[in-house]
Amino acid sequence: MLHQHRPGSPAAFRWSVILNSLLSGLQLVIGLAFGSLALVGDAIHNLGDVAGLLFGWGAERLSTRPTNDTFTYGYGRSTELASLINGLLIVGAGTVVVWEGMQRLSHPVEVMGGPVAWAAAAGVVVNLLSARAFGTDHHHDLNRRAAVLHLLTDAAVSAAVLVSALLVMATGWNWLDAATAILVGVVVITTGWELLRESLRISLDGVPRGIDLEAVKAVLAALPGVVDVHHLHVWAISTSQTALTVHVRRRSAGMDDMELLHLAKERLAHLGIAHSTIQLEPAGPEPSGSAHS
Repeated sequence: MLHQHRPGSPAAFRWSVILNSLLSGLQLVIGLAFGSLALVGDAIHNLGDVAGLLFGWGAERLSTRPTNDTFTYGYGRSTELASLINGLLIVGAGTVVVWEGMQRLSHPVEVMGGPVAWAAAAGVVVNLLSARAFGTDHHHDLNRRAAVLHLLTDAAVSAAVLVSALLVMATGWNWLDAATAILVGVVVITTGWELLRESLRISLDGVPRGIDLEAVKAVLAALPGVVDVHHLHVWAISTSQTALTVHVRRRSAGMDDMELLHLAKERLAHLGIAHSTIQLEPAGPEPSGSAHS
């Protein structure tokens, strides 16, 4: 079995936690002091981000721990659990904001737009800088993608709150703050639901997003001498590592078993599958009870 281990980037998590903790406190104080539910909603979402980032940071550290007799695959699944919790946090925070926004629409509260606008602008800057700290490494890791999704969503939310505060200052329409809070909540719920759905898929050993099962079958079937591919299973052993087991029937084709296995693992690695276990079988009768054929 081939193994690929990717080093973590604790600095990205650490600075994101520090900056978002400070930002959340600032926005919560200003939102409550100057009557902005939209800014309070942004602060609540930022607090969810802090909790989510802490979960993600801890899970990534666990995922690098070596295997043992109890956890033979290591602790990679902890990153999936963290992503699942993150999704629940986002959906919960969004629901609270929508509910409070609907209550505020019928009873508008005077909003002081100036301080709210400055706090929202700080939110845009802090969240974009925090997301940038993760670089491009998050694209192949659900746990990190969860963290970046939190941060980019919050940047967009802060931008909406900023626009709302400026409009309230220009028009005096205080109900705009409540309407923005509802919009913020809907966006938060939508992004959280997508993350939750993907986390559940991986937790239930579904084929990870980005892996084309038909392409995997085609690559294996195209190997020299292969006549059948069956009992094919692909799943995630962490948010950044994908595993495969498969039975391959083949005829002799001038390539020994070790050469064929090396070629198969090399081609599978190009498809994003770093851990593969391949059982070679001689060509014979069609297998019965195949999971995939």
